[in-house]
Amino acid sequence: MSSPKHQRNDPGGVGAVPYIPLSPDDGTAAGEQSIGKLVGDATQHLSTLVRAEVELAKSEVVAEAKKATKGAVYFIVAAVIALYSSFFFFFALGYVLYIWLSLAAAFGIVFGLMLISAAVFGLLGWRKVKKLKAPQRTIDSFKDTAAALKPGKHTEDELPSVGA
Repeated sequence: MSSPKHQRNDPGGVGAVPYIPLSPDDGTAAGEQSIGKLVGDATQHLSTLVRAEVELAKSEVVAEAKKATKGAVYFIVAAVIALYSSFFFFFALGYVLYIWLSLAAAFGIVFGLMLISAAVFGLLGWRKVKKLKAPQRTIDSFKDTAAALKPGKHTEDELPSVGA
């Protein structure tokens, strides 16, 4: 159910999904309302609840998608370095090393540096993607809602009082 414990208050959060009370506090006792009015209210509250659940899911998915985008950027950088390898820069570096080493050793070192650079950016991307997680608040909220809607699964302590 939509409740304060499912609000999105973390610093990296996209926006808050507000708590939506399931019954108005207008002072009318539930025993004074007609069955039609109660059914109408229940339908309205269920609709509000579903909209709040969808909004919560959207908010969590957007936050996780932003994290995934940051990780993907590192993978793109790694791919660019690995595939194109800044061709002329690395050739120049090979020839600079050729001053002190043999040509094969110089270009072997340059190749090793290219692979290390690609591995570092690949590792950075992997670490960002590995931090992605399931939208746990939404999953918990859906479980709470499903449990609340199942008949006969509640104890008297869990059920709200209908009248005084």
